[in-house]
Amino acid sequence: MAEAPAPLSRARRIPPAPDRRALAVIGGANVFIGILLVIQMWLLSASLETFLSGHDEGAVPGAIVSGLLFAGCLLLGRFMDRAERTAGG
Repeated sequence: MAEAPAPLSRARRIPPAPDRRALAVIGGANVFIGILLVIQMWLLSASLETFLSGHDEGAVPGAIVSGLLFAGCLLLGRFMDRAERTAGG
């Protein structure tokens, strides 16, 4: 004889509802990334303007800090991806 079909609850699994705390963390990280990116772009443009005006002493530290802010945004992005996966998103 033929096998009986799998129960409906097994065939169609409803994904779990996202955790509210994880969603709040993701939203907060999004806001923080936005603020950091605005500061980074301002710092990068100020460093470039300083360099183009002939003052090399302030341009290099500004560019380094801008790169560190960019790296921080990348790390926060990875954190958000992990938080989203654990939240069920």
